[in-house]
Amino acid sequence: MKAEIISIGTEILLGEILDTNTQYLSACLPPIGLDLYYHSTVGDNLARIVDTLEGALTRSDVIIITGGLGPTEDDLTREAIADSDAERQLRAFFAARGVSFPERNVKQTMLIPSARAISNPRGTAPGWWVEKTLPDIGDRTIIAMPGPPNEMTRMWEKEVEPKLAEAVGGQVLVTRTLKTVGVGESHIDEMVSPLLKSSNPSVGIYAKPDGVHLRIGAKADTPEKARALIYPVEEEARRILGSIIWGADRESLEGMIGGLLNERGQTLSAMESCTGGLLASTITDIDGSSAYFKGGYVAYTARMKMNLGVSADLIERYGTISSEVACDMARAARENLEADYGIGITGIAGPDEVEGKPPGTIHIAVHDGRRAEPISYAFYQGRAGTKRRAVTTALFLLRRTLLAARP
Repeated sequence: MKAEIISIGTEILLGEILDTNTQYLSACLPPIGLDLYYHSTVGDNLARIVDTLEGALTRSDVIIITGGLGPTEDDLTREAIADSDAERQLRAFFAARGVSFPERNVKQTMLIPSARAISNPRGTAPGWWVEKTLPDIGDRTIIAMPGPPNEMTRMWEKEVEPKLAEAVGGQVLVTRTLKTVGVGESHIDEMVSPLLKSSNPSVGIYAKPDGVHLRIGAKADTPEKARALIYPVEEEARRILGSIIWGADRESLEGMIGGLLNERGQTLSAMESCTGGLLASTITDIDGSSAYFKGGYVAYTARMKMNLGVSADLIERYGTISSEVACDMARAARENLEADYGIGITGIAGPDEVEGKPPGTIHIAVHDGRRAEPISYAFYQGRAGTKRRAVTTALFLLRRTLLAARP
């Protein structure tokens, strides 16, 4: 069965917000047997929404719509008549929170005549499910869900996906992603070239912020049969790539590092300059990180670095943007917070030169209590991209240090 996703919202069309709903749903459809062929984004204009939907109905069996189910005038997904039970539930939703009911919200209870309401306990706008048989076209299913991601993901996981998977009942696509570090995309391509000729499973290579990913995908009647097709290809890929594979599927660097530190009962601290706290934020994205992350400093100025124990002599001799200062930042962070490991990051996020050095110049170090291991590079990707790359590189360096110290 062919599927299509339509995102509705002028704010998405104009790039004011990211369309994370489509990204999320795109990964969810193949595993339940739906082949995703099209993405569309349309603004809050009734004529254009109708035109987009009509086009989707001619080519796709399942159309999934996100957004446009709210109470305001620019929420135009729903054409319809009032559902009195839905209105009663919506009024109760506001009453239970001690909030007066805005009459405009009655619009959220409107359904087209052939629609079934989909429960939305996280918000006020129910979704809807429509099944139609169109002349000269065939059976079509339209599923509309609210735009807020926390509402949409809950509705998809609890209300929509189970029913849709049962209705589809076709072949499923299962994927396995191996994540590598230290080798470029073209070299990975050469290394695994014999595997790229396979059609089922298929093998693809993708450059990502956390390294190069090798994606293996197989289609079969059941997930178990698809995984059986993947297994020998994955084993051969692991044999070829060896230690450059650092993780798989949804594993993250920060999660893997947290697991290693937890396993050993060790701790970590950080001092960062150009990344402005992004490293600490990334580390603490993991549940339970307080067990191993003691804390971090954002030391933007030379004076603050020195106040935290970084050598004034090193700063004077080498400048704040140097591998020597990064090493001493890692040492100071570790000692000040009495951690097993310390990370130091200094550099230039851009866009201007600092100390005669170009934007994108980055120095990172990890201190393990005996010595500091530094890494340096110069690669400018814009301010946000440069900061993210520095954090990823710091995590890779920490992982390498942890694995080298493995008992």
